[in-house]
Amino acid sequence: GRPAGRRDSGALVRRLGPLIAVAVVAVAFLVTVFFLWERARGPAVVIQTATPEVRDIVRKTVATGAVVPRNEVEIKARVSGVLSAIHVETGDVVDAGDLLAEIRVVPDAARLASAQARVRTAELALADARRELERGEKLARDGAIGAAELERLRSTHAMRRAELDAARVDLQIVREGASRGAAGASTEVRSTVPGMVLWLPVEVGQSVIESNTFNEGTTIASVADMTDLIFQGRVDESEVGRIQVGMPLDISVAAFPGQVFAGTLEHIAVKGELDQGAVQFEIRAALTRPEDVFLRAGSSANADIVLERADGVLAIPEALLQFDGDRPYVERADGQGGFARSDVELGISDGIWVEIKAGVEPGDTLKRPEG
Repeated sequence: GRPAGRRDSGALVRRLGPLIAVAVVAVAFLVTVFFLWERARGPAVVIQTATPEVRDIVRKTVATGAVVPRNEVEIKARVSGVLSAIHVETGDVVDAGDLLAEIRVVPDAARLASAQARVRTAELALADARRELERGEKLARDGAIGAAELERLRSTHAMRRAELDAARVDLQIVREGASRGAAGASTEVRSTVPGMVLWLPVEVGQSVIESNTFNEGTTIASVADMTDLIFQGRVDESEVGRIQVGMPLDISVAAFPGQVFAGTLEHIAVKGELDQGAVQFEIRAALTRPEDVFLRAGSSANADIVLERADGVLAIPEALLQFDGDRPYVERADGQGGFARSDVELGISDGIWVEIKAGVEPGDTLKRPEG
């Protein structure tokens, strides 16, 4: 027969086998239940908190615009013709009366013929008056006419001479754009103000039109004083009621990143203009320019206008606020591991931080709302 030890071990395996199988099944069941419970419970909720800070809050509005000269004068042509010469370049500094350009007059055929006809008519009238005067002087020497009649003939002769001179001046103007007595007065374009030449929109050989009551004329040059600059921009109608003349501005020019120029608001338009669906009001501000900085006319710029300011106040991020109707509140730590509602009184806000006047103390732990 088989040894007794082998028979005993076989019997032990037969008795423990079912127990081992049950234990394996139980462990698998427990693992499955724990996995499903963890999955159903989801991730642990993390409560985000923040504390109040003492800081400066500035509420401001931004106006977009450009840096421009206070006074920019367009120099116009005073006679029609062809531009024959330009004596300046953009950036040149000129004084009032300096020569900028010259115009060569191209006479109009009809006006030239009319002026020539007036000269011929005046010459004939003068010749006739001269003959009458010579005849009258001879008769006066013979005593045939009196002194009064002789004086009338002399006056007529003088009038006909003046008419001829005027006709010749008109002909000179038609031909050359100026008379001999004022040579170059119309054909020479001179600056009317001192300043810097900003713009020369014409070129030599280009036709120009004179400035008159029916036409503003061709612009020959634009001259401005570049030492007197202003910021010209626009603000939205929602902010225009909060600004007033005399407010300080911080002006940032795109050409000088990181540098801020001081300004003072000096004009607010009384009438708004519709721009892309929003009403905008024009503003102007005097700009203080350092002597070592040259600002170019037309440079784009932004102006920060301080509407309200609170320095060294207790503030919290606006994201911590919750509202019950129109009543703001925060959730403040209650010292027992939870959070309790605390109504707050708000001050000014810059859109990120808001001043807290009551309801929160320094060092409080505030709960950030979920979502």
